[in-house]
Amino acid sequence: MAAALLVAAVLCLELGSGAVAHQLSEDYYDCTCPDAYTIVKRVLLEAHKSDVRIYASLIRLHFHDCFVQGCDGSLLLDGVPGVINSEKGAPPNNGSARGFPVVDAAKAALEAACPGVVSCADILALASEISVDLSGGPKWGVLLGRLDGKTADFNGASNLPSPFDNLTMLERKFKAVRLDNVDLVTLSGAHTFGRVQCRLVTGRLYNFSGTNRPDPTLDAGYRAFLSQRCPRNGNGSVLNDLDPTTPDTFDKNYYDNLEVNRGFLNSDQELKSAQQAQGVTAPIVDRFARSQDDFFASFAQSMINMGNIMPLTDPTKGEIRKNCRKVNGS
Repeated sequence: MAAALLVAAVLCLELGSGAVAHQLSEDYYDCTCPDAYTIVKRVLLEAHKSDVRIYASLIRLHFHDCFVQGCDGSLLLDGVPGVINSEKGAPPNNGSARGFPVVDAAKAALEAACPGVVSCADILALASEISVDLSGGPKWGVLLGRLDGKTADFNGASNLPSPFDNLTMLERKFKAVRLDNVDLVTLSGAHTFGRVQCRLVTGRLYNFSGTNRPDPTLDAGYRAFLSQRCPRNGNGSVLNDLDPTTPDTFDKNYYDNLEVNRGFLNSDQELKSAQQAQGVTAPIVDRFARSQDDFFASFAQSMINMGNIMPLTDPTKGEIRKNCRKVNGS
């Protein structure tokens, strides 16, 4: 028994030291911050009381972070003139990426409980799983142990997967981070909850591909509904439910919508309706529309896959930020 306790103590010291590069693991904080998950969950539950959108917003932050130089918390960095050109100002994030104060609150709570231990990048990973779980979706074992990067990549953030992308471009961008078509269709399913601005759909409603006509793949009834919500030359910042059926619940209805041409974003409907989708991504959409269990199992795995995009674990290149908005010592 004494020997086992000694081994456990040594392991805890090694985990907490950050002296060498390491592998991500579910139990990474078991010794150094055992209540990390509970602390983040408590912050999210409190935030949700006044912001029903927050769960969808947080998972989007994790997605936008991981696709740009890996899951290193770079999206969270504020700009520093001449030093850091913040990813927050890149077109895919500017005016739409949100939830940063909630990340700050989670970081503050973790620093109070176990200072200098839990990275901001890991907070995003934990917040994503908790957000999905609290919205009715699957749970998964979150791999942890990422460090925070010291740089941001504005240009990389400007090239994130876009709601205007066609299927070919989406496949290319996912392949660039070693995610396949199953990951593409699965992770797009996060659009089963949350809100989106009118400006992202007006092209489909009024001038699809420069034709001065609506997108022919858009269901006529849904198009009429959206045209009332998002009139031509109207306020482009008006919010709409990505899933008009269960907008705040994590379920398979996103795929049900694609089956009947009611995908809000062009990038969503492409997965089912694009000519090249047949035999490629459309069968995956069909499978998830038939089975929520299949979707949930795939989503859990794809979130783990995404969380493994170039995780920063080398302490000579990363750190545990004390403040998620700035590099330590700045």
